[in-house]
Amino acid sequence: MTKKLYAVIRLRGRVGLPPDVKFTLRLLNLTRRNHCTIVEATPSIEGMLKKISGYVTYGEVSEEVLAALLERRGRLRGDEHLTIDHIKKLGFESFKDLAKAILEGKVSLRNIPNLKPVFRLHPPSGGFKGAIKKPFEQRGELGYRGSAINELLLRMI
Repeated sequence: MTKKLYAVIRLRGRVGLPPDVKFTLRLLNLTRRNHCTIVEATPSIEGMLKKISGYVTYGEVSEEVLAALLERRGRLRGDEHLTIDHIKKLGFESFKDLAKAILEGKVSLRNIPNLKPVFRLHPPSGGFKGAIKKPFEQRGELGYRGSAINELLLRMI
């Protein structure tokens, strides 16, 4: 049984945010542009995502992209890289094994010691394909985008 996990990326900045949106973004550890977090798809999280959908984009993350995200952008406290040695101490052989265990629900990202809850990403190579103020359905970048989030994440890693 696989858990449904969302990758949530903040696309818009801090200026002019309503207080409730600012608070919701803070609860999800999305304090700056191009920050990404991985959350489990629960009704309360989906309600939060609906509230902030004008400032973020999100979708279901795949195993390969989650492994690449952990390997290239995973950070520990003290701004150290998440290394294969750290992964082996947890009992996994590779980042792909860890990503598979996370998606199957055997391990939670919160249970990995000293792992920061946010991934700092680059702006996407090649730029955004649509307007940053329009929903994804209207050829923009905001809101729910399903599995298309994986392509965006690969360009931002």
